Amino acid sequence: MHLTPQGTGWIEVVTGCMFSGKTEELIRRLVRARYAKQDVRIFKPRIDVRYSDTDIVSHSKMSLKASLVEKAEEVWRLGQGIPVIGIDEVQFFGADIVPVVESLANGGSRVVVAGLDQDFRGEPFEPIPTLMAIAEFVTKNLAICMQCGNPADRSQRIVNRAERVLVGETEAYEARCRRCFSPDLPGQIQQRLLYRPGDDVESPAAIA
Repeated sequence: MHLTPQGTGWIEVVTGCMFSGKTEELIRRLVRARYAKQDVRIFKPRIDVRYSDTDIVSHSKMSLKASLVEKAEEVWRLGQGIPVIGIDEVQFFGADIVPVVESLANGGSRVVVAGLDQDFRGEPFEPIPTLMAIAEFVTKNLAICMQCGNPADRSQRIVNRAERVLVGETEAYEARCRRCFSPDLPGQIQQRLLYRPGDDVESPAAIA
């Protein structure tokens, strides 16, 4: 158990793969702060309207009212002087959120952020790695691999979409362990299975 800082702001990062309970943990911490009669303000990126455009909502359907914002600078403007600030899906704000979070913490706020630390290829997903480096407290949640039941820390994309940012749920992602995870998209997997040594990669026989 860690000591709670006194007389200063600080940063808490809750991270992990899809379906690891990041938003649920964020909600739990913010609800406790409200029980303690602390002023809490919650932000979510405008791009994330999977369950609600007014609440942060966990996959288990826990929810809290939130402000929907487009840019990191809006978090800074609306969060000034608020004792406890929560930010869900922080990776969608990009690198601009890092100085905002640090400025709010330097101003005395407790800033709790939740987001993915790896993208669908298993590569570090900024800004979470940088936020983890400057945070006082970091919690990495694990999910359960949907293939074998092992602890999972990767988000397997199961639709053939190559863009890095793709907001989705169980129709687009599975939690996977290190052994079961593949950075390939479904179409790429099919292409690799159809490839035969000596085939021209541009030939119909090599491409699904």
